[in-house]
Amino acid sequence: MVSPLDHHYKIWVNFLVILVVYTAWASPFEFGFFDKPEGVLHISDNIVNGFFAIDIVLTFFVAYFDKNEYDYITEPKKIAWKYATTWLVFDVISTIPTELVQLTLSSTTLQTYGLFNMLRLWRLRRVSAMFARWEKDKKYNYFWVRCVKLIFVTLFAVHCAACFYYCIAVNYHVPSKTWIGASMGNFHDQSLWIRYVTAMYWSITTLSTVGYGDLHPENTREMIFVIFYMLFNLGLTAYLFGNMTNLVVHGTSRTRNFRDTIEAATEFAHRNKLPDRLREQMLAHLCLKHRTDSEGLQQQETLDSLPKAIQSSIAHFLFFPVVEKIYLFKGVSKDFLFQLVSEMKAEYFPPKEDVILQNEAPTDFYLLASGAVDVLTDKEVVVREERAADICGEIGVLCYKPQPYTIRTKRLSLLLRLNRTSFLNIVQTHVGDGTIIKNNLLQHLKGSTDLKLEEFLMETEKMLVCDKMDLSPSLCFAASKGDDRLLHKLLNQDLYPNEVDENGQTALHIAASKGSEKCVSLLLDYGAHPNSRDLEGKVPLWEAIVGRHKSVIKLLINNGANLSSGDLGQFACTAAEQNSLELLMDIVHYGGDVKLPKSDGYTALHAAVTEGNVEIVKILLDHGAEMDKPSYDGWTPRSLAEQQAHEEIIALFEAKEEIIKHQSSGGVVHVPMTRVMVKYKSEPSMHPPFPEGTPTTGMWGDNRRRRKTSNFHNSIFGMVSAAEAGDKKSLSSGPLNAGNRGNYSARVTIGCPEKGNVAGKLVFLPGSLQELLALGSKKFGIMVSKVLTKEGAEVDEIELIRDGDHLILVSDSWAYEPIQTICKI
Repeated sequence: MVSPLDHHYKIWVNFLVILVVYTAWASPFEFGFFDKPEGVLHISDNIVNGFFAIDIVLTFFVAYFDKNEYDYITEPKKIAWKYATTWLVFDVISTIPTELVQLTLSSTTLQTYGLFNMLRLWRLRRVSAMFARWEKDKKYNYFWVRCVKLIFVTLFAVHCAACFYYCIAVNYHVPSKTWIGASMGNFHDQSLWIRYVTAMYWSITTLSTVGYGDLHPENTREMIFVIFYMLFNLGLTAYLFGNMTNLVVHGTSRTRNFRDTIEAATEFAHRNKLPDRLREQMLAHLCLKHRTDSEGLQQQETLDSLPKAIQSSIAHFLFFPVVEKIYLFKGVSKDFLFQLVSEMKAEYFPPKEDVILQNEAPTDFYLLASGAVDVLTDKEVVVREERAADICGEIGVLCYKPQPYTIRTKRLSLLLRLNRTSFLNIVQTHVGDGTIIKNNLLQHLKGSTDLKLEEFLMETEKMLVCDKMDLSPSLCFAASKGDDRLLHKLLNQDLYPNEVDENGQTALHIAASKGSEKCVSLLLDYGAHPNSRDLEGKVPLWEAIVGRHKSVIKLLINNGANLSSGDLGQFACTAAEQNSLELLMDIVHYGGDVKLPKSDGYTALHAAVTEGNVEIVKILLDHGAEMDKPSYDGWTPRSLAEQQAHEEIIALFEAKEEIIKHQSSGGVVHVPMTRVMVKYKSEPSMHPPFPEGTPTTGMWGDNRRRRKTSNFHNSIFGMVSAAEAGDKKSLSSGPLNAGNRGNYSARVTIGCPEKGNVAGKLVFLPGSLQELLALGSKKFGIMVSKVLTKEGAEVDEIELIRDGDHLILVSDSWAYEPIQTICKI
């Protein structure tokens, strides 16, 4: 099959138009001035006929545009039938060789040669189609195209009239009684050129109504012809004057407006230096709008001008067969589909136009009524192709997540756009159908082999089980995906750069662990703290070191990051427990102290002895680790080595002890080697979420309150669950979990007897116990380490706290007895 839009085929069509111009001149000329084929014209005619014969064969393989389906038809049988029932007969007749005609027709037939040649003027339809294309083509000036067309029409009319008038004279039985014989008695003996010019002169003077001079009708035949020619000239003159006036004064309003719009859009693209792809998409859309308007396909505009009831009936007739085939709506009620169809908006999209962009806000999804679209990743990789009766963009809308893919049309497509708000409003009134849609979506995700959709499925199922999932695009989400474009967009929306997830990790922690240099750079540029700590005491620099992301490490250090802000004891112990000498040396290289203990008093040397790693023990001793430093349960590295019988490590300790003795200036210091069994009371300290000096206003508590709205309840799953559960307000009466806390924030009273505040302060309950401790420390100016109920019971989990509880915040230095006394009061 050959596409009519193919570049080579367009060259062939333009070449045939040149041959048509030749035919438009030669056919009337041969009719008027020749009785039989002769000379160069005869050879040229047969060559031209040969080219048009080739085109007849070629047409059987050229796709055609069907205005009913508004698409190109490429099926060979349909193409052949279409051509055979329209232009084939006329094309064949206009291409038959002259010699064949003379053999079949009587030689006495009047002007057999010329009359048959006039049938070749059927080819003029190609010129008419060419000018129609040029008038709509943005590459050509509309005014000059119309002028050229009018000039060609005038010249063709003058040429035909001259040939016909000469034919009347040459076939008249009294040559002297003709218009040309009266002024040129021996006109048969004159050259062909003189006779043709004389005939053209007469035709032009008659057309222009200048009047007759020496050339005028001499007999009845000529007078009759002139009468009809003058009547024709009246219409032609009116046509010429009307068109020229319309062009010069008014222009063609709709086409002119279209051209003005195209010029304005082109200027806009040039002024703003838009990429070529965007510019072409913009111009293609404007051209499509003009094309659909001109061919009566402005579907949505027509529907909008009608009453609501008629709109619904028409939409049901046009779109219902498409909608009921969509996988998402399998099994739903017809009432639901009828309301859904009434809310859809039909839109045409030209080829290669973006319908949905990746990471775009989920506001609309589209159903394909006709055409096809490609589903693309951010790297322009085609994931799959969607065709008629498919749906695109529904994953982002129903899960209330940024759109996972870009949707781009492959060819001219009719899409039915459905707004998310309208869709969910209908779902709220048809909860049963909403449940069916939810299940259909889950089944679709389960049956998909797309890795990204599998991710969506895992997250969605987790959300449904736990009823707690923030599906909105957050900084932590963007950082976990390594999506710097989404991260930049969110930061531009003034999201707090130090927001934390349920583990107390910031987006910078996650980006550093992923090794995403662009994300780390963006977060630092927008004020993310380079030394923020999570609940385990980790800092972003440690995450980058563990991941061996050298470029991220360098970037963090250049922006003031250091390991000392984190739990160095935990870092060193981790390296020793993993038997990673390289990680241990990295801690030293980046300024960390490997001899510091972690929260339970254990040091990296304890861990190395337990692992029996002699090499790491030696390195730690070289960097000042103490072999007799006890942990909180009384064990020293030396006693651990003796208990586990690590002979090489014991030898290392003894060698180190000898070195210390010789280096001592105040005599020999004896260090007993017996096990130290002193018990130390464990007093776990609460690490502040950020290093000292970091401003805490608005960090955790304030930021969470600012983003309280749970986007789970904005998704199809949350809406259906809430509707099935009944009154949403009942959520606030039960234990406060992360799901209901998103929409209904608990309010509690916190008091601090140490500061004389018994009545307390009313506050919103933060998202975790650590945040509550930090909030109390800030409110009352002490290091709060415990949360007690009014009755004196210690609270270990934030989920145990209910709306309206009165909580007492205390530090370890304060005994329980005063609380009970105060509570009695």
